Amino acid sequence: MTLLTFAGTGDSMGVPRVYCDCEVCQEARESGENRRYRSSLRIEDQTFGCTWIDCGPDWGKQMEAAGQRFPDRILITHAHFDHIGGMVEWADACRWLGRRGMAYAPNEVIAEILNRFPWLGNQIDFHPLDDGITIGDWSVFAWKVCHGKNGYSYAFRFDQQCTGKAWAYCSDAIALTEDQIKPLRGLDLLILGTSFYEEPFEFSTRSLYDVKEALTLVEDLRPVQTCFTHLSHDIDLRRSYGLPSQIRFARTGMQIEV
Repeated sequence: MTLLTFAGTGDSMGVPRVYCDCEVCQEARESGENRRYRSSLRIEDQTFGCTWIDCGPDWGKQMEAAGQRFPDRILITHAHFDHIGGMVEWADACRWLGRRGMAYAPNEVIAEILNRFPWLGNQIDFHPLDDGITIGDWSVFAWKVCHGKNGYSYAFRFDQQCTGKAWAYCSDAIALTEDQIKPLRGLDLLILGTSFYEEPFEFSTRSLYDVKEALTLVEDLRPVQTCFTHLSHDIDLRRSYGLPSQIRFARTGMQIEV
């Protein structure tokens, strides 16, 4: 059994936003139902230990919440700060514990990370993900997806040969081409980023699907289950959005067995 835990479900600014007094941010401060750390997923399995997807600036808090001190490996989707900002803290943990970190990402993502933080290589070993890897009995395939005005990101698909199970993590994407959509077909679980319910801004200025667009995409893809993550303060988890029964918003700490 492989256990997925949503360590973070927020967009690049998280919720609450420090400057914002909207109803969702106020509730996040007071009772915390809408409190969201930057998006990250924890994958646990007895055969391979603990793997994280992304290492954003809230990574230390997320590790503390999980009761963990060191991950076995971290997969990185892209080199934006909300996805790599915690790597400095991870490297410091490596130094103090006398251990090497194991990071996996496509070559161009590794190059961007080391261009910004060249000294991370002193503590963390970076392994290219371009040809895929195997973690336990899961085959992991990474492919480049459109991230709108923010350039590109990578999505990950996990396939388990022994069971035929498949799931994918695509946190930062919009306007996917058919080639980019293909690996999202035939899934038992799709984790997809959706910052707004209906984003009001000019399409050329955007970087993620909104919920209404994502619902249309999911209707075409037909995964068994779908979870929306990377949520901004536009999404209020106290509300009912009338989502189909097989689709839900990810909540901090929510777990799924695959």
